[in-house]
Amino acid sequence: MRHEHRVQLRWSDPDMLGHVNHARALSLLEDARLAMMDGRPGGELILARLEADYLRQLYYRVNESLTVSSWVTRLGTKSFGVRQELVQDGEVAIRADLVLVVFDFTASTSRPMTDDEREHWSTYLEP
Repeated sequence: MRHEHRVQLRWSDPDMLGHVNHARALSLLEDARLAMMDGRPGGELILARLEADYLRQLYYRVNESLTVSSWVTRLGTKSFGVRQELVQDGEVAIRADLVLVVFDFTASTSRPMTDDEREHWSTYLEP
């Protein structure tokens, strides 16, 4: 199942040409990832890898909200892959592939997923 999240473009997002800045666009994807966790088990994560393809220009328009689709592509023992797509005007503007690692912040090391965490992230698993 895909997680769908609406993100609101902010006045501070565009550059002087009206395009959403590439770094600001990544924060929109982050907002969607945080919503995917929603306080459930599996929230102790670090971002280990992020690869983004900017497929078309992303424009700032007042009061426009966009949709980010997110899903799990791979579920490992201590990490998992996620793909995210940010859509504007019915077309994917940004596609990102990332790896999230389950992390023990006290021990400062990765750790295996608990059964509850695996169940939560399995909900979003797509081939």
